[in-house]
Amino acid sequence: MPSPAYELFAQAIIGHKQISCLYDGYVRELCPHILGHTNGEEKALTFQFGGRSKKGLPPGGQWRCLWLSKVTNAQLREGPWHAGSRHTQAQDCVEIVDVDVNPLSPYDPKRRREGR
Repeated sequence: MPSPAYELFAQAIIGHKQISCLYDGYVRELCPHILGHTNGEEKALTFQFGGRSKKGLPPGGQWRCLWLSKVTNAQLREGPWHAGSRHTQAQDCVEIVDVDVNPLSPYDPKRRREGR
């Protein structure tokens, strides 16, 4: 059974919503892009555009890979969608992809966000 954080991240991807949460003791503002499992654990590839982190956040934001078991106080919120600049490498954060924001996902997810 998926955790509450997993369900919220899935809602955010499908509804193109932002998430505000605590992760490793830091407030994070992010847009989740891919959700699934790695080594049997819930995991998400996100783009963090605001908040803080242990290593800092560069201007413009940064891709982050999050273990959902470490996410607390997660909330959906309205706001512009954020994504990093185009990249040429396949993601290696999420091994088994369940949900992908990309309607043309190459990862064969169980659920996709419908194209607009």
